[in-house]
Amino acid sequence: MKAVILVAGVSRRLYPLTEYRPKCLLEVGGKTILDHQLDAVRAVGIREVTLVTGYRREQIREHAEHRYPDLEFSYRINHHFFETNTAYSLWLAGEEFLDRDFVYMNGDVLFEPRLLERCIESPATAALAVEAKQCGDEEVKVIVDGEQRIHAIGKGLAPEQCLGEFIGVARFAAPITAYFYQALDALVHAGARNDYFEAALAKMAPHHPLHAVDVTDLPCIEIDFPEDYEKARSAVLTRFVRN
Repeated sequence: MKAVILVAGVSRRLYPLTEYRPKCLLEVGGKTILDHQLDAVRAVGIREVTLVTGYRREQIREHAEHRYPDLEFSYRINHHFFETNTAYSLWLAGEEFLDRDFVYMNGDVLFEPRLLERCIESPATAALAVEAKQCGDEEVKVIVDGEQRIHAIGKGLAPEQCLGEFIGVARFAAPITAYFYQALDALVHAGARNDYFEAALAKMAPHHPLHAVDVTDLPCIEIDFPEDYEKARSAVLTRFVRN
């Protein structure tokens, strides 16, 4: 199994914190966000990691290889990181995950290893970590049925119809990866390079089962704004320690 982590973005919404370093290298509790993710990857026994880089990519590569010499890193570079989004970044990594089991992570999510373990242990072909809660416009939301199959995913869904937020961590089994890549490829070639990769999942959902994995009881947060970063360093990290 391989891990694919997207760390290409500029993160303008976190300026000036990210003016001279990428978001994934912001520190939370004495470790960077990327460290927390790679610790989780290592804890579940994954040794191969693909980093899709862009903004300040040499900082990321140097940090990862220095801190984690036991992991095998490969890289895909998104040279268009200013004007593209996660769909394009993940499309660039297609050869890295095609026809093999892999875990996916947005590079700005703080979570503990148990969350990734829960996704891996799910029997679903595509297992997406979902925090059940009342959402707003910013969150990527999911609509599920009684068996937790995801029938719709995206930011534009009506919050009252949704279970909660997909937090940007998932595990995909090899049989579904070709369909996933085809959906990404269709988006990119339709000119939707600025879409989030969840747009590809939305196209797949009616035909290929995607399932929510409930992680509401585990501490996690996606860090997009300064207030998210402050919450990560206080409330969320405190839950890590308690657990």
